[in-house]
Amino acid sequence: MKKSTLRPGLLVSLKTAIHGNVNYRVNEIEEDHLDADGVRRATWQTERTIRDPKEHEEAIKIRTRCRSLVTGVCSPSSFGLLCPEAWEGRLADAALEAQELVAEFNSRASQTRISVYVLVGRIAESDSEAVRAINSDIRELIETMEQGLRGLDVKSVREAASRARSLGAMLSEDASEQVREAIQMARRAAREIVKAGEAGEVEINKEALDTLARARVSFLDLDGGREVAVPATVGRGIDLPLAADQFTDDDLPDFSQPAVRNLDFDLGN
Repeated sequence: MKKSTLRPGLLVSLKTAIHGNVNYRVNEIEEDHLDADGVRRATWQTERTIRDPKEHEEAIKIRTRCRSLVTGVCSPSSFGLLCPEAWEGRLADAALEAQELVAEFNSRASQTRISVYVLVGRIAESDSEAVRAINSDIRELIETMEQGLRGLDVKSVREAASRARSLGAMLSEDASEQVREAIQMARRAAREIVKAGEAGEVEINKEALDTLARARVSFLDLDGGREVAVPATVGRGIDLPLAADQFTDDDLPDFSQPAVRNLDFDLGN
């Protein structure tokens, strides 16, 4: 089996927050207690107040735009956003554009503030764990496509194919080509299911299932902890200003693993 390797890349975490303009008030209706069945119960009523609804609505749109700028140059994975090293300049441009959008809004808003944070870690060239993790994601997506075809679930096949295609940008040329072939077969089989369903006769494409199975198995060779071929160089990081503030989103990946070096970036207020 061929070993699949990563292209040099970045592990990116994006965190956004909207502060101010919204107040929440909680009223206790029923205090915490044990009922007759021994079940613990409590009841609260929450009241939300938005002082300037129009400004709050605009803040949500701008925050969404900022997120789209950064995620648009990244591939989603189960442990964070991934950006190929070749797109590092595009990532920096997207981050700076998001910073400008936030600064412009904050300069004129009276009730609301937006904050955007980007954390970037460079995947170390000696990190076989990162390779195994991404291979695991690819393998799971291929398995989802297989199960979707067997269950005639066209939606799940297409969703998994789209995610696998995006994540394929982080793979070496050989591995990326293998994933691309599997995606093409899965999508073709999904179209056949839709067409056959309209005629009332559905037959699963065996060739597509075989292609997916071969691709899935090819991503098992790194789980044994064997030595992995990795990029020989590591490029420069993105140089942006720093700041500290509270976070409100929950999409920050775990940077505690020794394979990833953390860099803090403030796209601030």
